[in-house]
Amino acid sequence: MYLNCHSYFSLRYGTIPPEQLLAMASKNDIDTIALTDINTTSACLDFVRRSQKFHVKPILGVDFRNGAQQQFVLIAKNNKGFQNINNYLSLFLHDHELAIPCRPEQEIRDCFVVYPYQKGKDYDLKHNEFLGIKPKDLNALKFSRWNQFQHKLVILQTVSFQDKKNFNTHRLLRAIDNNTLLSKLSKSEEGERTDIMLPFQYLCDYYREFPKIIENTKKLMEDCSISFDFTKKESKNQKTVTQNEASDYELLEKLTYEGIAYRYKDEDLNETIYKRIEKELAIIKEKRFVSYFLINWKILTYARSKAYFYVGRGSGANSIVAYLLRITDVDPVELDLYFERFINVFRQNPPDFDIDFSWKDRDDITRFIFNNFKHTALITVYNTFKFKASVRELGKVFGLPKSEMDKLTRGKYQLKDLDQLSQLVIKYSTYIQGFPNYLGIHAGGILISEKPIHYYGATFMPPKGFATTQFDMVVAEDIGLNKFDILSQRGLGKIKEATEIIAYNHPDSSPIDIHDIKRFKTDERIKSLLRNAKAIGCFYVESPAMRMLMRKLQVDTYLGLVAASSVIRPGVANSGMMREYILRYRYPERRNDAPKALLEIMPETYGVMVYQEDVIKVAHYFGGLDLGEADMLRRGMSGKFRSREEFAKVKQQFFDNCKADGKPQELVADIWRQIESFAGYAFAKGHSASYAVESYQSLFLKAYFPLEYMVATINNFGGFYSTELYVHEARMHDGHIESPCVNTSFTQAIIKKTTIFLGFMFLQSFESKLMKQLVLERSKNGRFESLEDFIDRVPISIEQISILIKINAFRFTGINKRELLWEAHLKISKIVVQEQVMTLFKTEKINYKTPSLSSTDLENAFDEMELLGFPLCNPFDLLETPSKNPLRAKHLEAYLEKTITIEGYLITLKNTKTSNGKLMNFGNFLDRDGDFVDTVHFPIIAATYPFRGKGIYTITGKVVEEFDCITIEVSHLQRAAIIEDPRYSVNSKNATFQIKKSFEDNKKRLQNSSHKESVSGFRHPA
Repeated sequence: MYLNCHSYFSLRYGTIPPEQLLAMASKNDIDTIALTDINTTSACLDFVRRSQKFHVKPILGVDFRNGAQQQFVLIAKNNKGFQNINNYLSLFLHDHELAIPCRPEQEIRDCFVVYPYQKGKDYDLKHNEFLGIKPKDLNALKFSRWNQFQHKLVILQTVSFQDKKNFNTHRLLRAIDNNTLLSKLSKSEEGERTDIMLPFQYLCDYYREFPKIIENTKKLMEDCSISFDFTKKESKNQKTVTQNEASDYELLEKLTYEGIAYRYKDEDLNETIYKRIEKELAIIKEKRFVSYFLINWKILTYARSKAYFYVGRGSGANSIVAYLLRITDVDPVELDLYFERFINVFRQNPPDFDIDFSWKDRDDITRFIFNNFKHTALITVYNTFKFKASVRELGKVFGLPKSEMDKLTRGKYQLKDLDQLSQLVIKYSTYIQGFPNYLGIHAGGILISEKPIHYYGATFMPPKGFATTQFDMVVAEDIGLNKFDILSQRGLGKIKEATEIIAYNHPDSSPIDIHDIKRFKTDERIKSLLRNAKAIGCFYVESPAMRMLMRKLQVDTYLGLVAASSVIRPGVANSGMMREYILRYRYPERRNDAPKALLEIMPETYGVMVYQEDVIKVAHYFGGLDLGEADMLRRGMSGKFRSREEFAKVKQQFFDNCKADGKPQELVADIWRQIESFAGYAFAKGHSASYAVESYQSLFLKAYFPLEYMVATINNFGGFYSTELYVHEARMHDGHIESPCVNTSFTQAIIKKTTIFLGFMFLQSFESKLMKQLVLERSKNGRFESLEDFIDRVPISIEQISILIKINAFRFTGINKRELLWEAHLKISKIVVQEQVMTLFKTEKINYKTPSLSSTDLENAFDEMELLGFPLCNPFDLLETPSKNPLRAKHLEAYLEKTITIEGYLITLKNTKTSNGKLMNFGNFLDRDGDFVDTVHFPIIAATYPFRGKGIYTITGKVVEEFDCITIEVSHLQRAAIIEDPRYSVNSKNATFQIKKSFEDNKKRLQNSSHKESVSGFRHPA
């Protein structure tokens, strides 16, 4: 009897989770219910799937509204009608200029249309159209002409919230949606207090004088039937590429065998390879996954035709067919990868390839997919209300000041001490926490469906310009639609750009085959970088944690790097097995401590579970689970499915099998604890191997072309660290760093021999349009001769040219930048700059004499900090009191177990919590020579001496060593004072400030006065 029900996917309107809506129907003796969310079908598929549990017949439709104003409700008679509704709704969701009309301009086939009585009472209704009568309309109906046409009337009792109490939550959501104070929320933007679900008999009692309306409503609902297949026995993805499954398989087989010549030399071929190919092709055919491989092959063939870099990773690397089709670059035979981790006879859903592209290329790949596959859409994600965001939104609705909202979001309060409004904010923020707030776009998921996407739901058009579903990937997989992961990462952008930079900076060098991984694996320079953890800028091996792990393991082989990439994951680390792996790696006698059964299963990792495959093998061979149960365990290890309790389903079976086999209870419990620790964190071995391939590519570039690689890293916005550290790393490799110059620089950084010119894009608040105009003008009409010449040729405001002058972009003129600023202010009007019009004759400008001014290196450094975010000098030169501490990172080994004091420039900080929930820190600093100093700050020290932002710190602590890795356990931490901003201050103890000369002049002065301390530049001493 309910034709107009809203879940909380009626964003910022409804308050009921879809499952709860079904539970309410069941509780109120209602056996049929229509879900008609406002302008969305997000909940529809999940609503149908869950309805069986509550023995409620689902009906689907959409409540079409402009804002809160209901126009009409469309209800699907069947699946075709639902598709037609989705087609119609998507018209408005794709074009935001279109308003929803009072009634559909066209007939929506296989659908019923229900108009609210007050809107539709003057319409001439078509055969599939009805007037919806609310209880409040009944009195008016008695005196209306429609009383004579009751066959066109149905019950329209809207359901938007659980009860009248939740009406308050609804009003708050409406105020958030309208960005207004609750007290100013218009009644027209709200639902009605009576929009709740009543027991079936209560509802019928309202209409007892109009039994025909009850009868009509029942009849309409009986005429509706919707069904979807949730068994996942058959994929709903595009079934064929060649229009025929048999020819699809012939093509896959042909491509696979053709790929052998590219991947293997004749002497490397053996029976193992051919048997593996036959086995995989048979399973792929049996499981009907052929088209999935061919679609990926087609996408990547296009990518190679455009010279796009990509990495196929994930468990797809376990497949030799994928390797031969060049979907992945990992040889599964070489690594003995477990194909059953990727596809096995128990697997119902298609395999999952994660394909990474450069962030610059991915949009074109997406465009290719949309242009070449008929039924395609991106997948949405539900962005929900988080607690802090809820507090801020509700704080605004209640009119709280920002300071109060800040206090509430930080959690620094006692509830009883808060005033009434603040208590309400906290109360209702917990109510709406987890509600969907708005729809976003999945990081890389794309659907390629056999049926039209609108068969399953409507689509909307985000700014990216690609149609996007209103349901997420979990719902998609429930229905049998499995995504293609087209992802982006900056690491590939760095590699591609580095090869281009090398080509122009070394025009005589031979072209680089960046895919020659076999050569890279044996390269001694790369081995040295790995062993010594000198991999700053290199994909996946540059982070502080990975840098320390590389030192501890002394890894210099491909297999060692593959293992390290997975050992560092939280699943292994948190179970305590990362440390055990390091011990067994370094001390072979320690391997004898491993349980014999585990050592036999995982000899390569010394009996330590490192990969997802290891967990599956242990579950199968040690725990006696069959492959179907092991595959359930695999799904349980995936973060997106953890809530479905796959672990719980197989845990008891694991313990029962081990008990029946006579295995010690203590050992079984410990192994299961390790298995559980992998939930959501474990890597497939093939995934780690794919990462290692990309690591080797970046390591090769870093080993042989460090400056060019650093420029590419800077232009792709780095990796783990900020731009500043990559600029520093270039300097450590004898690069000379220049700030942007109007005659040399481009939007991005460039390199000329060993000199790196930073690009205009790194300047804070410098307009991108202006960057393009500047470079275009210079390329057309040559170098700029002076500031005046620049002003004549490039339309620019005084604010924008001030940025260029302050960063010294006109240093080629030889005129001090303070004088240039005076000149610019005299020659540029304060009015808005218009595009310049070319004239036949050049107007002669009046030249004013500007005062003679000067600036110092210190002032330049502060301009650089303001505009670049960091100084181009050694930050130690900015200390208020010059340091006399001679201790450096290279000296620490001589001070093991001793307490020392050293100075370091903060690079990164990691906050973490101990097992009892206390905060502790790991710090990474650079010493004056530019070498790393790593620190540990235990909870007491972290609380007593907190970090106080970027800067140079005096660090006191004990030097400790573990597995050749040296760190300082900090006992005291203090940030050193730097000089006041010399552009505004009048005095400083800093010698460079006092003598008003350059850093180099000051260093020479110190050396000439026989200063004992060696003050080196911000690089390794020669």
